[in-house]
Amino acid sequence: MLYKLLHYIYIPTQKSRYIFCNQSKGMDLEKSQQKVTVRKKSALREYVEAALIAIVLALFIRTFVVQAFKIPSGSMEPTLLIGDHILVNKFIYGVKIPIIRKTIIPVSSPKREDVIVFIFPLDKSKDFIKRVIGLPGDRIEIIGRKIYINGKLFEDKHGYYTNPSPAEGPHFGPITVPKGHLFVMGDNRDHSYDSRYWGFVPLKSVKGKAFLIYWSWPHWKRTLHLIR
Repeated sequence: MLYKLLHYIYIPTQKSRYIFCNQSKGMDLEKSQQKVTVRKKSALREYVEAALIAIVLALFIRTFVVQAFKIPSGSMEPTLLIGDHILVNKFIYGVKIPIIRKTIIPVSSPKREDVIVFIFPLDKSKDFIKRVIGLPGDRIEIIGRKIYINGKLFEDKHGYYTNPSPAEGPHFGPITVPKGHLFVMGDNRDHSYDSRYWGFVPLKSVKGKAFLIYWSWPHWKRTLHLIR
């Protein structure tokens, strides 16, 4: 009698355990399926977020840090040749608000002999690249191939001339560079449309300093050449 009673109690207990285990497995399966579904959604979201972050980061870098340019003319020869692809450091002269070009975080100012990219004053849709010769307040005078800054002969290490040297040469100036402006020239002195013809470059129009040729064609040996 006792055996039957125990047997009667034992079997339902096993069944109940068996049912409980099945329920538990069923719940685990449902949770697992839910987790899989959630992970799929999460992965898609991660890809989208990663793409957006990459786009924002690329725009930020291009606007405030580094921008690539291609040299279209020979005005900076032999320093820069047609077909050179260069990188320009936009952060070195401070962080500017796009469009209005107002500096909000000053870092440094252009120095004499820096190779800079700037917005062309006579056509703001174009970017020019030239070398800084005169700084704000400098008195510039050019006689033939000689450049005088504040009455002293400037050591023109980068000037390149193709035309025969005239006895006297053209006489430019003297002029004084206004406050907040630069006087720039192309290294290819005889074939450069620069400050001698159209005036000064406002500092707010300067985009950055050229520092590297990252690719050049057909002059591929110039790749990764630092710009001096």
